[in-house]
Amino acid sequence: MSEADAIDEGTAATAADDAAKVRATLNDAGPQAMRTASRLTYVTSYMISYSIVYAAVFVAHSLPQNNALMHGLYDGGVAARYTLRGRYD
Repeated sequence: MSEADAIDEGTAATAADDAAKVRATLNDAGPQAMRTASRLTYVTSYMISYSIVYAAVFVAHSLPQNNALMHGLYDGGVAARYTLRGRYD
C-alpha cells in the first residue's frame, strides 16, 4: 500500500467520523431548539400575566373600598369562582 492510499483511507475515516459528529449534533439541535422556544414562551407568558395581575391588584387597592363599584366587582368575582368551581371539581 502506498503512502497516498494510506492518506486517502485516513481522510475517509476522518470524514466519516466528522459526518457522524455532525449527524449527532443535528439530532440534538431539534429538541434543544424546542426546549429553548418553550422556555421563552413560558417566561414571556408569565411576565405578561404577572404584569396584568399586578397592575389590576394595584389599581383595585388604590380605589376606595366601600362603594357600589367595588361591591359589584367583588360579588362578580365570587360568582365567577363559584361557577368555575362547579365546572372543574
